[in-house]
Amino acid sequence: MEALHIEASEDTPKIYFEPEVEIYLLEGKSLPENAIDFYGPVFDWAKKFFESSDVPDSVVINFKFDYFNTASSKQIAKLLRIIEDSPNNEKVTIKWYYDEEDTDMLKAGNRYNKLMNIHFEFVMNKE
Repeated sequence: MEALHIEASEDTPKIYFEPEVEIYLLEGKSLPENAIDFYGPVFDWAKKFFESSDVPDSVVINFKFDYFNTASSKQIAKLLRIIEDSPNNEKVTIKWYYDEEDTDMLKAGNRYNKLMNIHFEFVMNKE
């Protein structure tokens, strides 16, 4: 399976999905002008990957957002739904990172956790 690398910008997160070394990361701020267009390649990649027989026995997807807007939150939910609906969803763990003082990010992760049938782990960022 091909990797997906999207470099971070001032308004978009870094997307680093590298199956060869089993690193799956979304990191930074997510405020794209058009969230649907930005996340489209991520959805395409996720559908191919999670529907394939190449999925390892354990996949950890690291969500390390500093901030995301409402449009991005809908796209994040869509990505999580793609994972949840895949035949390999039981192999996936979502690691949701947050800063100790950022209760909004922790609450957002908890909302997704309650809505999705995917295993979540919450990790407080170390300073």
